[in-house]
Amino acid sequence: LLAVDLSPSSDGATNEAIRVAREHGAELIVLSVVEPGKLRLPGGLLRRVDQERGRLELGVRAIVEQARASGIRATYLIWEGDPAEVIVEASRAERADLIVLGSRGRGTVKRRLLGSVSAHVAQLSGCPVVVVPA
Repeated sequence: LLAVDLSPSSDGATNEAIRVAREHGAELIVLSVVEPGKLRLPGGLLRRVDQERGRLELGVRAIVEQARASGIRATYLIWEGDPAEVIVEASRAERADLIVLGSRGRGTVKRRLLGSVSAHVAQLSGCPVVVVPA
């Protein structure tokens, strides 16, 4: 399972997940998460959930096509909620053998206050987690 937020920090994780899937003949599931509480646009306007889902779908479809072009069976999921919890839940629902995700490299203070998605996933997951630094 490849978890992406489509930020630049997802690029390395995408490449690693495709490499691992190709090497092991595995299927790749690309997951992205809509965070309803963070749908803010510049100027304080809210972005609708369907708009964010559409944006994410375009991005994950491109990753799926990249994987398929490498000869990998691939599909995608878009779920809503807290990213760490959703990633763990999706990995269990899909019976993933491995989770691959990127790390944003937040500063020490911000990481202590907010935690990190990758750290939470590694702590809660029932399968191995590969965190690819940005």
